[in-house]
Amino acid sequence: MVWVPLRTTRTDRRAPLRAPATRCTTMSLEWLMDWSWSLDGLRDFIATGIQSFRDCDATALAAVACLLVLFVWYCYHVGREQPRAYATVNALMQSAEANGVQNGYVYCHSPECVRCTHHDGLNQKLYHNLQEYAKRYSWSGMGRIHKGIREQGRYLNSRPSIQKPEVFFLPDLPTMPYFSRDAQKHDVELLERNFQTILCEFETLYKAFSNCSLPQGWKMNSTPSGEWFTFYLVNQGMCVPRNCRRCPRTYRLLGSLRTCIGNNVFGNACISVLSPGTVIAEHYGPTNIRIRCHLGLKTPSNCELVVGGEPQCWAEGRCLLFDDSFLHTAFHEDASPVQLQAGPAAGRTLCPGRRQPPGLEPVTRMLGRALAGAQPHPVLASHPGPPEEGPRVVFMVDLWHPNVAAAERQALDFIFAPGR
Repeated sequence: MVWVPLRTTRTDRRAPLRAPATRCTTMSLEWLMDWSWSLDGLRDFIATGIQSFRDCDATALAAVACLLVLFVWYCYHVGREQPRAYATVNALMQSAEANGVQNGYVYCHSPECVRCTHHDGLNQKLYHNLQEYAKRYSWSGMGRIHKGIREQGRYLNSRPSIQKPEVFFLPDLPTMPYFSRDAQKHDVELLERNFQTILCEFETLYKAFSNCSLPQGWKMNSTPSGEWFTFYLVNQGMCVPRNCRRCPRTYRLLGSLRTCIGNNVFGNACISVLSPGTVIAEHYGPTNIRIRCHLGLKTPSNCELVVGGEPQCWAEGRCLLFDDSFLHTAFHEDASPVQLQAGPAAGRTLCPGRRQPPGLEPVTRMLGRALAGAQPHPVLASHPGPPEEGPRVVFMVDLWHPNVAAAERQALDFIFAPGR
């Protein structure tokens, strides 16, 4: 007589005295030992596994669910983990901020200044923003931006350099202290054609100045000596509505510019006023992805801009384009002839009627100190210029560097969006 074991019925499985859960494990081992490695065996194995899964109690189901949750959490954690190479940059930024010195130069502590305020974990944040942009759009064309973020420690370290942007450096961009008008020809010509329009709106604004108070909408910037005022239409990528309403034609003109940076923190548009006797200490700008354009509105004969050791002068109704990621300074001083010794410019007077202002270091000495890594002395002016000369006034607007591609501009607008 042959005894054939009967299968457990559904009623038996619900009985309180059913077999323990170890029975499932024993059955699984038997299946593995007896299973033949064939297509039929695979089919039988799957069917048997399903039956075994049905026979197991809730404990096994809970264990599988826990393992699945742990696996998902692990994948999420690994995906969010950032490269550790940026830690050096963050440590450098934090140490510079603690000492009140940035790349060897004293910087301001304005909470609104993107160049002077360093947030903890800046590079990790930039990398996260780039990843988020790539997920929404594409990684196509992001090579230089990814390289720039990945290697910020090399570009923004304490190595002495005449060009050292404070926030972001985009590698492989052709660069020079000054750019020709052809770099952004359309926008330059448009600004110069509207010179009188901008000048008229400035003169209306400037009538509100008095000796006792700063007119509404104007900001006073910190300088070693003298006074430097700005009237922003766009401040770090954000429109200033009240100011724009006071200069409606100038604001409409900004919308006609093809390369104006208006959607990220590196974009500004303002009227800049230097009173006689004012000197702006040498400093670096935040990035090399932009070209700063100055349209001369009022340019007395005793004013000068020095970028990367090369002095240039403003002219009324003309645009001057330069890369402010180079070490640069500006001054409005008294007028006397001088020859500025500045490397290739040595021995020639670029701006007739110039005299080196007392207290201003020679350009070669300034560059020598920068390349030697020493902290420069504050630039001071001890003899103010004559008041009858009037202020130096320019309309300043930030334009895209011509070699930043359209896809890169879109990504940089996303990564450096105001408030991000």
